[in-house]
Amino acid sequence: MPITANLYYFEHQGRGIRKPPVVLIHGAGGTHLHWPACIRRLPEYPVYALDLPGHGKSEGRGRQTITGYAQSVLDWMQALKMHKAVFIGHSMGGAIALTLGIQHPERVLGLGLVGTGARLKVAPALLENTAHKETFPTVIETICDWAFGPLADPRLVELAAKRMAEIRPTVFHSDFTACNAFNVMEKLGEIRAPSLALCGENDQLTPPRYSQYLADQIPNAEVQILPEAGHMVMLEKPDEVAEALLTFLTKTPYQPGNVSEGSS
Repeated sequence: MPITANLYYFEHQGRGIRKPPVVLIHGAGGTHLHWPACIRRLPEYPVYALDLPGHGKSEGRGRQTITGYAQSVLDWMQALKMHKAVFIGHSMGGAIALTLGIQHPERVLGLGLVGTGARLKVAPALLENTAHKETFPTVIETICDWAFGPLADPRLVELAAKRMAEIRPTVFHSDFTACNAFNVMEKLGEIRAPSLALCGENDQLTPPRYSQYLADQIPNAEVQILPEAGHMVMLEKPDEVAEALLTFLTKTPYQPGNVSEGSS
């Protein structure tokens, strides 16, 4: 797994007919491992799962704006000479994907918006507690209480908590600061890329009404709600999410030869 433009990423190259690149963008306090293997290895598709700046094995500091994170993704694409992609983002990653769809439509083939919304206000207590190392464990505990559905495997929740605890509190605070300031509710109508809004029916952090709003406001969008799943829907229902994404990708228009900047 290489590092390009200071971003560490997992790469899977599909073996089928040429398909568009799929870029997976994790959420606040996450890494590329928040995307299960069946999603990181979608059959036939070239898939890239990033660690955002300061997350996982990517060095540097977290960004304090969603636009800043979006620029990091664009810099990474530029270094790879990848002109266009389908962006699939979870929570904060969905905000990054939406920002790319609005500000850089020429780079976007499609948007997979998983457990996210057009506005991502953060509870004041969570935002405050991420700013202090002493209260950071409370943040992890609270997030895990809210992020999973009632039927989630306790071992899955425990593993997620362990991975989140590996992220520096300052990076988590930057993520939540970026999310708290994010609001594109009035700009969704500008998005022209095909979009899928997907979430769990028991999502407490970005409830289904957030996904329904995205589907209602983005001109070429659909919504899918998965039962018995929470905010971490891709971890709780990996096969179902992979299937939904594959179905969406097969309906996303794509002309081979127009992805890399060096292509004719």
